[in-house]
Amino acid sequence: MSGQSLTDRITAAQHSVTGSAVSKTVCKATTHEVMGPKKKHLDYLIQCTNEMNVNIPQLADSLFERTTNSSWVVVFKSLITTHHLMVYGNERFIQYLASRNTLFNLSNFLDKSGLQGYDMSTFIRRYSRYLNEKAVSYRQVAFDFTKVKRGADGVMRTMSTEKLLKTVPIIQNQMDALLDFNVNSNELTNGVINAAFMLLFKDAIRLFAAYNEGIINLLEKYFDMKKNQCKEGLDIYKKFLTRMTRISEFLKVAEVNLSQPNFAPSSLLDALEQHLASLEGKKIKDSTAASRCLCSCSFIEHFLNQILNQLSWVSPINS
Repeated sequence: MSGQSLTDRITAAQHSVTGSAVSKTVCKATTHEVMGPKKKHLDYLIQCTNEMNVNIPQLADSLFERTTNSSWVVVFKSLITTHHLMVYGNERFIQYLASRNTLFNLSNFLDKSGLQGYDMSTFIRRYSRYLNEKAVSYRQVAFDFTKVKRGADGVMRTMSTEKLLKTVPIIQNQMDALLDFNVNSNELTNGVINAAFMLLFKDAIRLFAAYNEGIINLLEKYFDMKKNQCKEGLDIYKKFLTRMTRISEFLKVAEVNLSQPNFAPSSLLDALEQHLASLEGKKIKDSTAASRCLCSCSFIEHFLNQILNQLSWVSPINS
């Protein structure tokens, strides 16, 4: 027997009368049932994004409308469905979302119907912020970091210094918004939040891959940068070190242990700082900073590639 509420059935029936198959499917994907959106409904909506006769703004508006519901279940499932289409749907869906001035305005959302509503509302607010940031990132760089080509000839590894210094902070902002979801394993108590976490987990691994390759490129270019560029690059690297710990903690929720580096990040940081100091005309501790840093760069590249290989079996980049 269907677990849909009477409200869900009435809403679906209304869309049947008006002939809106897309809106009807959005309604079915975002019912009051405490479970993730059903695969058959998600698959249909993905197919819709590939059909040129389907109005993407109308599809998006149907999802936005569902986020105005008072039920945490309906709102959460609307966000999950949107995220799913951003990842697996035709690119024109995320392009449209990125073109909008605003997406989800859920910073004050609160379902007061019960204790679970209060608890889940916190994650809805955080999740909506991440999806907003994901769309903003696409608007700024015109591609999805989780889908870029990887490797020595990939997007992040071949990026120029000027573009790299502008792009890596955008990745950092998106990664921060993702990590701010900040869920513990004992809070994954139902199929709805579990579905959201799985999408976030896959995004985290792919985003982490792009982030790593940007850092490798930055380190390789560091000693050819101008003084102001070195300052920016050093700040980016320091932020990367602090995020490594947060990323590791996030992955542990999914029972994935991130290997610890077999090099000393502090020694690499010292070398970067000494090089900047030399550009500023300050006395440096020793003159071998550059050679030590370049040596460390090869270690960090090897380590980061090991991490990506370790994670690839968990969530293939193309899955």
